[in-house]
Amino acid sequence: MPRRFLVVFGTFTLALILYIDRVCISVAKDDVMGDLDLSNEQWGWIMSAFALGYALFQTPSGALADRLGARKVLTVVVTAWSIFTGLTAAAWSFVSMLFMRFLFGAGEAGAFPGMARVTYSWIPVKERGLVKGINFSASRIGGAVAYPLLAIMIAAFGWRLSFSILMILGFVWAVAWWLAFRDEPEHHPAVSPEEKEHILANRQDAGKSKESSGTATPLPFLHMIRSGNLWLMMVQYFCSNFTFFFSLTWLFPYVKDTYGLTLQEAGFYSMIPLLGGAVGNLFSGYLVDLIFRNGKLTLSRRIPAILGFILAATGLLMSIGQTEVIGAVFWLTIAIFGADMTLSPSWSFCIDIGGAHAGKVSGTMNMAGNLGSAMVAIFFGYLLKEEGGPKIFFYTGAVLNVIAIACWLATNPRARISLKDWN
Repeated sequence: MPRRFLVVFGTFTLALILYIDRVCISVAKDDVMGDLDLSNEQWGWIMSAFALGYALFQTPSGALADRLGARKVLTVVVTAWSIFTGLTAAAWSFVSMLFMRFLFGAGEAGAFPGMARVTYSWIPVKERGLVKGINFSASRIGGAVAYPLLAIMIAAFGWRLSFSILMILGFVWAVAWWLAFRDEPEHHPAVSPEEKEHILANRQDAGKSKESSGTATPLPFLHMIRSGNLWLMMVQYFCSNFTFFFSLTWLFPYVKDTYGLTLQEAGFYSMIPLLGGAVGNLFSGYLVDLIFRNGKLTLSRRIPAILGFILAATGLLMSIGQTEVIGAVFWLTIAIFGADMTLSPSWSFCIDIGGAHAGKVSGTMNMAGNLGSAMVAIFFGYLLKEEGGPKIFFYTGAVLNVIAIACWLATNPRARISLKDWN
């Protein structure tokens, strides 16, 4: 088996664990709110604290992955967020939980930028779309499995012990990654000469092993944000996350309370949109590579993303006013399927324009996206107090998806962020 397939398996399991840990707090909402005497508004701030910590540390952690390599950075990242997952169990008040979730978000921040750097070094360009789709599908599968599984675990062991168990799972992954991974295929003793030659000849910046090994000139932040392409990516990713983050934070309590479900029933219905997102990621990744292999670089990024945003807007609008949980979940699944179709082209695009600085560029896009996530976490909590509040959220999400389509129509993946004009 080619070694890069095992690398992809490693990043797949990383994304899987990341979202299991992330979703646990949503499943534990009622128990945590009861123990800590929290309101819905305070709960929204706790969800937002995670997203804010996650957003603020995206660019720095991506830059570290570019400079130090994904082996060190991902090992430290997973260890850190696992520690903060365990410390969440020690929270005793609103303020302490707010602090723990901020640190948890900061700890998770380097995961996907680090994976982007792995993709740049290890994956030929024509395989990039599907690999990104596989990684993001794992995150959705992790979230989907977490809803019913953690509902059972929390019912059996309580929410505090459940968080402690998840901490250990992260430690196991971090040790395995450190032992098995190397930053560059040419540095890994288990990579065959044939596979090494194939990767080096077909990845982005083929043959530039010195640059890809982490010795590239640092990319100044002020220069990076001059890129119009990056701003377009940031805006459209903000819109995408506004739709998707609902499925991680408020979907579970929304379907549970709106349709009078038990904890286990809500867990089952809440996993369906995330499974739809996993399928959306795989389909989009396949579509990205298929169009790219036909020589259409720009269209390989635009078409899957635009189709995804059309489906996301449609799903949100059609979910409004559904009287049965099955109808609401069906249309929300369409929305999440569509939102997740935008991920593979978005991250592939950032690697296109970022090159050896893929971690920093993609991290900056992800920072903007998670500012959208932070808004969702707070916004929806306050809307619950208003009559017809969820409708306002779904209409807002649909409008943002249309704005994202306009962004994609203006993108150019061939316009690399270059240091040549920096002064």
